[in-house]
Amino acid sequence: MVDFANVHAAPSPDLLTPDNAMMLFVDHQPQMFFGTGSGDRTAIINATVGLAKAAKIFDVPVVLTTVAAESFSGPILPPLQAVFPGHEIIDRTSMNAWEDEALVEAVKATGRKKIILSGLWTEVCLVLPALSALDQGYEVYVVADASGGVSPLAHEHALQRMTAAGAVPVTWLQVLLELQRDWARSETYVPVTELVKEHGGTYGLGLVYAQSMINPHAAG
Repeated sequence: MVDFANVHAAPSPDLLTPDNAMMLFVDHQPQMFFGTGSGDRTAIINATVGLAKAAKIFDVPVVLTTVAAESFSGPILPPLQAVFPGHEIIDRTSMNAWEDEALVEAVKATGRKKIILSGLWTEVCLVLPALSALDQGYEVYVVADASGGVSPLAHEHALQRMTAAGAVPVTWLQVLLELQRDWARSETYVPVTELVKEHGGTYGLGLVYAQSMINPHAAG
């Protein structure tokens, strides 16, 4: 039942904001991409870098992690690292990132309760930390298009398993626009629209057209 006396113009506390969320990027590495078969890998890279740049625009805390970088999986995705030059990369041996003490401490140090999670592979490197973090009281938002599994079925079933446990599936563009949430926020308006033009596909192209042909200040 709606209590109309309490209805007012205000955002839900469930929404992601620059002040309540952090981003955890898990194992975006060459060997992991080689085994990814759930979708177009170039599209996953585009979404991952777009998500990272969204974090940069809104100063959202970020934790970067790899698994067996020197012995098996290779270095972190170069365009992802380029967004955060000099940022610490936590390398692990465990498939479950949440079993690595340094990583958990890094997440805790952000002081945020909402984890925006992406990585490879969905059915292992996302499911395991997602379920572990949920069990310890975190809210987990899984960025489906910045992640990938070994097959479409593996990716989809992993998303279903995490959703059933309480995780929320999102996309990178959804995260970006939820962080912006109001085109009147002038301090991030230009960086956000430039990011959309760079990584937003036909939405970005539409924005280029609107600003070129209709109104240079066209938004959304």
